[in-house]
Amino acid sequence: MGLFSSSSSVTSAKVAVNGVHLHYLRTGGGEHVVLLLPGMLGSGETDFGPQIENLNKKLFTVVAWDPRGYGHSRPPDRDFPVEFFERDAKDAVDLMKMLKFKKVSLLGWSDGGITALIAAARYPSYINKMVIWGANAYVTDQDEEIYRGIRDVSKWSEKTRKPLEALYGFDYFSRTCEKWVDGIKQFKHLPDGNICRHLLPLVQCPTLIVHGEKDPLVPSFHADFIHKHVKGSRLHLMPEGKHNLHLRFADEFNKLAEDFLQ
Repeated sequence: MGLFSSSSSVTSAKVAVNGVHLHYLRTGGGEHVVLLLPGMLGSGETDFGPQIENLNKKLFTVVAWDPRGYGHSRPPDRDFPVEFFERDAKDAVDLMKMLKFKKVSLLGWSDGGITALIAAARYPSYINKMVIWGANAYVTDQDEEIYRGIRDVSKWSEKTRKPLEALYGFDYFSRTCEKWVDGIKQFKHLPDGNICRHLLPLVQCPTLIVHGEKDPLVPSFHADFIHKHVKGSRLHLMPEGKHNLHLRFADEFNKLAEDFLQ
């Protein structure tokens, strides 16, 4: 894999699911199975290096997937029909069932957090526990303004841009980001800007919501809303955390996640 030190043996594979070949990374041999769900344009390797590397391999079997059209789950090119989150949720669960896992916990970041919420609501008996961060259940005017600001990837910081440009090449990266912005704006035209707010009361698994108080992409009212509507959920604020808090404060985040999952 090159990306990960030799101490952690990481397998990289593809499996046919719902008419596409989905790519995933797998490491660890623990009884508790955890699926990592990446954010917009993300993949297992770009979004979860410190988790794949350092989550406890005796306690957990860790799988990080690339949703269709992202990472190495191409072809097809990524598209954004209005049900793209629902499609990702079904793909993710079907992938894990294809890998013969009886039950899984979810760690979902950003778009992956939305996908995790939908999967937990739609497949309650299959989802063990869930940690989400940087997710939102609906789209507001303020969100649309934020999305407009990230539409042009050439304006992104080099640090954020570089791994994705290396993964996709500039053209696919920039085109897909524009398509994502148009895709997420579709929800703005639905009642209450709804993505998955109607599903939140259906979530039954223990849920930890982590929010970085300096997240420039997801205002804190989103975390509050999810916390309020997911029964029994816990909200943990990281005062210095931004959107990528699990990378920037990886040790703190990993410990938080491990303690919650056990």
